[in-house]
Amino acid sequence: MKRCGLLHDPVFLDHQTGVGHPECPERTKLAMKAIRAHNLLDKVESLKPTLCTSQSLKLVHSQSYLTRAEEDIKKGSVQLSTGDTMVCEDSWKVAQMATGGIIGAVDQIMTGSLERAFCLTRPPGHHATPTKGMGFCLFNHVAVAARHAQSEHDLGRVLIVDWDVHHGNGTQDIFYEDESVYFFSTHQSPWYPGTGSREETGTGKGLGYTKNHPLPAQSGHSEIVENAFADDLVHRMNRFKPELIIISAGFDSRKDDPLGDFLLEDAHFAELTKIIRFLADEYAEGRVLSVLEGGYNLKGLASACVSHLKAMID
Repeated sequence: MKRCGLLHDPVFLDHQTGVGHPECPERTKLAMKAIRAHNLLDKVESLKPTLCTSQSLKLVHSQSYLTRAEEDIKKGSVQLSTGDTMVCEDSWKVAQMATGGIIGAVDQIMTGSLERAFCLTRPPGHHATPTKGMGFCLFNHVAVAARHAQSEHDLGRVLIVDWDVHHGNGTQDIFYEDESVYFFSTHQSPWYPGTGSREETGTGKGLGYTKNHPLPAQSGHSEIVENAFADDLVHRMNRFKPELIIISAGFDSRKDDPLGDFLLEDAHFAELTKIIRFLADEYAEGRVLSVLEGGYNLKGLASACVSHLKAMID
């Protein structure tokens, strides 16, 4: 029985961002080409997207933001009025399909049909806050997935790890006062979007459930894999004991990315994945959901995705 799913579909190519934009359709197209070339498709369960409902989106986003973003797109805007996210006439549907497919992957994981899934979707999501789309993001897919798992599957504790080179400010905002979702991030600092200091640790009931590792340019295996994930995260999860782990899998933390200055290599993403799988086996019955975020060196993104997916499968 195949224990890992892969969500992919040509519909994700329909989100057009304009000539020369780094968050381009070729990202998932070339990643899928590499996955096929490495004969990985016969080792995974292929998952297909479905449209998510407005109720699912409202688990994390305000109605006023959703109305505004949909109106922006319907009237032909090329960028959301809330921030730096390029859109086209198909962007609303594509983002709904991405979120809906990710929700479907959660359902399969939570019902035991799969243990793990990698969602090769776009647009990305971790910069989307409750009230604003920004940073190439429209809907916060990982946040919706966490809330869906809690509301529909009676799940208690969720860990979201984010190894994108940019801080997942939207995910942090959504769960900043929540003790049921632990947000753990490594990211370049100072860098876009300017959030994610070590002092940002949550508030109210969520105090202590946000952990940021802002790191300087040229950080790599020692700082990210060894110190942050293998040491700090593993230690912290001994107390939190997550029942589901969600990865904001940003591969712009790979070396030679045009939008970041970290030095991770393909093998390092496999190491990170194995750390997450170890924690999932310890506490979460093996349940891991991974969602693509950044990664803008097309060749590098493709090879990193292959490395990550192999580690999810093996």
